[in-house]
Parts: sequence; structure tokens; C-alpha cells
Amino acid sequence: MTGTLYGLGVGPGDPELLTLKAARLLASVPVVAFPEPMSGDSLARRIAKPHFRPGIEEIPLRMSCDPAQRDDDGYDQGASIVAGHLEAGRDVAVLCEGDPFFYGSFAYLFARLGGRFPVSVVPGVASVMACSAALDHPLTARDDALVVIPAPRPEADIERLLEAAEAAAIMKIGRHLPKVVGVLNRLGLADCARYIERAAQPGQRILAIGEVERAPYFSMILVHKRGKAWM
Repeated sequence: MTGTLYGLGVGPGDPELLTLKAARLLASVPVVAFPEPMSGDSLARRIAKPHFRPGIEEIPLRMSCDPAQRDDDGYDQGASIVAGHLEAGRDVAVLCEGDPFFYGSFAYLFARLGGRFPVSVVPGVASVMACSAALDHPLTARDDALVVIPAPRPEADIERLLEAAEAAAIMKIGRHLPKVVGVLNRLGLADCARYIERAAQPGQRILAIGEVERAPYFSMILVHKRGKAWM
């Protein structure tokens, strides 16, 4: 018998935003794995740590320090380590910030291990939902179409996608802030946009678009063309 691979969404930052199912599994599985940058702490581990059972074996999976890039070598090595535990019959919970299948790092481990071992994915609170709640800004209403746009996309793509929907969540702002703000201004949407960084984390900040000088990777701009979804 092999172990089961659990992909656990741990939410955007607040340990209380874990689901009851994720917390229950963390209190019972023998092994937990989590992505960890080459330097610094693992955000996923910091979120989930209050729910770890005593004596749980922790496996840091070293990945590229650039969260915008997929690190194939790191995921190959991580998959090999996790596979060793699963082959020995130990269940492994792999932590993923936000939701495992919404731009989640777990998807790359799933691609490598999903055909070999039993897998169970536990959804988590995605950053889009956390940002909407923190901003007191409903994402959509009625029959609105919502588009999720990664800021690293080309400027022309961002403009085209914004034009096609009533509401948008622009993610992973970082160094792409000037490009995104330029598109919003050109489309006349700057007054309908709301900026937040590190939602549900200790360093959460909400700023007007014109006040943002530099944006971290964990930042987002929500846009609704009616200004308020319920209007």
C-alpha cells in the first residue's frame, strides 16, 4: 500500500482561513512538505504551522527564489523526495499558498506524481477572494464576467482582457505596476480600480492607485467597470 498525496490549500496568510478539512489532515498526517525559497522562510509553512500535529516530519522543498518562475529542477527533486515517503506507505500533505489548483505550486507536483499515487486535493481560500473581502469590494454581481489577469502578460493582452469583461482581478503586480497602471489610465478605469498587497498577512496594505510607488509580488488590483458590483 502506498501513501496518499494531499494537496492542501492553506489560504492567503491568516491561519484561521484554513478549511476544517485541511486542519484535520494536518493534525493526522505523518509528513508535511512545503515550498521554501532558497533564502527566507516558507510562507505556506508559516500559515499552516499552528495546525501541525506534534512530531510531524517536515520536508522543505527548495525552489527558485523568483516566485514568478516555475522551477522544473526544483519540482523534479521535490517530487522525488515526496515519492519516497509515499512509496514507504506514508501519507504526505503538501502545502500550497491559496488554492492548490489556482496558480498553485502544487499543480507541478501533481503533474509528476498524480499518475503514480492516490491524490486528494483540498481547496483553499484563493487570494482573489481574500483581496475582495479585505477591500470590502464585491467582485461580481448579476451576470458579470470576471477575468483573472496575471500582470506579467504583455500589455496588449492585459488591455484586451480588461475590455472583454465587467470585472477583473490583476494578480502578481510586482515590477509590472507601471504597465498595469498605464493600461488602466488609457482605458479610463483607474478610478474603478482598488489596490491591495499581502492580503490577510501581517503586512497587508490598501492604497489608492495613485499612491502606489512600488508593488510586491503578492499584490493585486481589482477592477469593476460599474465602480460597485451591485450598481
